[in-house]
Amino acid sequence: MDVTEIPTAIVTGATTARGIGRAIAVRLAENGHPVALLGRNPAAAHDYATKIADKYGVPALGLHCDVTDPASVDEAVRETSARLGPIGVLVNNAGTTDPSRFLDIGGATWGSVVDVSVVGTFNMMRRALPDMLSRNSGRIVNITSVSAQNGGGVFGGAHYAAAKSSVAGLTRAVSREFAHAGVTVNAVAPGLIDTDIRGEVDPALIAEVVSGIPVGRMGTAEEVAAAVAFLCGSEAGYITGATIDINGGLYLR
Repeated sequence: MDVTEIPTAIVTGATTARGIGRAIAVRLAENGHPVALLGRNPAAAHDYATKIADKYGVPALGLHCDVTDPASVDEAVRETSARLGPIGVLVNNAGTTDPSRFLDIGGATWGSVVDVSVVGTFNMMRRALPDMLSRNSGRIVNITSVSAQNGGGVFGGAHYAAAKSSVAGLTRAVSREFAHAGVTVNAVAPGLIDTDIRGEVDPALIAEVVSGIPVGRMGTAEEVAAAVAFLCGSEAGYITGATIDINGGLYLR
């Protein structure tokens, strides 16, 4: 298939060197999607996009975007559409976490964690959907977390669990509303994934969590990206409102 026949993809939160967002952008580029990498670090976004374009031969764009700011979202989506074509795939990966215990969570901390995941996902879907609806085709994948299922974890407390639970509910609601228009909306819920954030956590705590994972290891960003790419493809047209768990069996315990 010619690259121009493959829909343009946007991936938010794609400016971390060993993050899930960047791995998703790479996998989508491998599959031929023109891809826009959005994040709060425009220099990193531009650098990663240039490397992706050079390696995979697809148009790639790195843009600054604060997903909590509707004006910033509007500008990023407008520029992506103008330079890469109408948006056909949206991956809402942007998120932030905080390990504070419940009684230590202040209003600002609560707001920062919830706003990026929930408000950011809302803003991006609301802005990207018109492109998809105009063509009766689209794929949206929202990144939630095993924390939405088991009430927090190594990297986040109650506010993180609440935010990711809200994203899961938003995914199901929007999937029901737009399924008739050829737009699928699904979620992927990673467990403990080996990314740069691991360096911010006590290794002993990580080892303790890994000991409780049935497969006996952390997951990789590339494993998450593979599931996301499947949901973004033509073979996933009969899947909507679903969540794929990528946690090594952690949720079984």
